Amino acid sequence: MLLGKRVCLFFLLFSFAFFAACGSGNGVLNASMASVSSKQVSIQMKDHRIMEQEITLSAIGDILIHRPVYKDAKVENGYDFTPMLGDMKDYLTNATVTVANQETMIGGAALGLSSYPSFNSPYEVGDALKEVGVDVVTLANNHTLDRGEAAIQSAIEHWETIDMMYTGAYKDELDRDILRIFETDEGISVAFLSYTYGTNGIPVPEGKDYLVNLIDKKIIAGEIAHAKEQADMIVLSLHFGNEYERLPNDAQKELVQFAADQGVHAVLGHHPHVLQPMEWVTGKGGNNTFVIYSLGNFLSNQQDLYQRIGGILTFSIKKTVSGTDEIIEIHSPKFMPTFVTFQSDWTDYKVIPMYKLTNNVLNEAEAHYEEIKSHMSQWLPELEFVEG
Repeated sequence: MLLGKRVCLFFLLFSFAFFAACGSGNGVLNASMASVSSKQVSIQMKDHRIMEQEITLSAIGDILIHRPVYKDAKVENGYDFTPMLGDMKDYLTNATVTVANQETMIGGAALGLSSYPSFNSPYEVGDALKEVGVDVVTLANNHTLDRGEAAIQSAIEHWETIDMMYTGAYKDELDRDILRIFETDEGISVAFLSYTYGTNGIPVPEGKDYLVNLIDKKIIAGEIAHAKEQADMIVLSLHFGNEYERLPNDAQKELVQFAADQGVHAVLGHHPHVLQPMEWVTGKGGNNTFVIYSLGNFLSNQQDLYQRIGGILTFSIKKTVSGTDEIIEIHSPKFMPTFVTFQSDWTDYKVIPMYKLTNNVLNEAEAHYEEIKSHMSQWLPELEFVEG
């Protein structure tokens, strides 16, 4: 059915008679169906108009601030994480909207900074993310409740101070009930939802389930349905899977299939702290949902090879409107693998593009880079890799 609509739209450019024969409805098309790549096109034919808008979305994985990282960021009057992320700014600001998984609450130094297993990070982590181009942070993860409600409320206050959209943890019920929708200048609205499998055994305070979104299919389905009414596109962030496993497990795949069946357009996975591949998942309505099962760590002090490798995922989103028919299409997925470098004395932490690695930094750097490219594209052969 979706292919028929797409073919119909194609022939509209040549014959109004063909268009008159087409039905109306909503759908999602995958990259193989992409045709027009211009940012905005308006085609007038008699009294009917086709409108196309296009944006790009980028996503990065876990911002996991261990003690060595925030000690390295210490400056005279506080903390500065911007030098650690500065090499990635051009890549992150190129997208229309960029989302990051803020794994640790930025409750601020006044509450007492802390590392694993109970994290609390400086406010300045948020300032650095804002500076390098992040627009949205997801907060639902297994460390959300590490330092209790005080850290969550303090973090949210700072996110609001710097005008950063957050989702997955909220200050009260009213805050939770406000759907997070990013309105782009191009006329495409994106709803962001975020949920976690759990909170490391820390119970959610009674009557305060707004402090963290837990994975619950009934709740997720309801919020997806609500988002469909208000936004063009839905991006679902899921904190799930097994730590340090490089392939998704059956529970991850089942939950992603559920999301696809609800009509979610893209799923962004976190928690394993290593990269897991991407693929298209077909929903029960014939829609295609784009998924990356894990974005890995973007900035952390985890030191095994694969724990130091993350990346920037970018894909294009095109909205085509013809009369009452609206189609949202994700296409042209791209990925830039990244690597966290630091000195032997736990200083000079930096996130750099993996393609720039030399053997002085990582032995057999090129071979590792090629292996990561093969790993991430094994179910998505059309995946492009950004180099420069």
